[in-house]
Amino acid sequence: MSTLSLKHHVVQGEGNIASDMDQEKVMLNIENGKYYNLGNIGGAIWDEMSEAILVEELIEKLLNKYDVQREQCETHVLSFLSHLQSEKLIKVM
Repeated sequence: MSTLSLKHHVVQGEGNIASDMDQEKVMLNIENGKYYNLGNIGGAIWDEMSEAILVEELIEKLLNKYDVQREQCETHVLSFLSHLQSEKLIKVM
């Protein structure tokens, strides 16, 4: 598994059922049977990955939507995506 960078494309993996619940996104992975609470911002990230998107472009969209510093946004998004990747919930290209 390679280290994620801003130049990678990411897309939702198959076999996940996501739903909105109390303004947060929750998800069930069919393969491993695990539930995940993606939260509000994690849910927004998940929604943006319905089609393959460049990580850099994803961060730009979040910067336009939320009041956050670029460096902090990049750090948190890359960490979140790395976690999703380690759980095999997304595809990285």
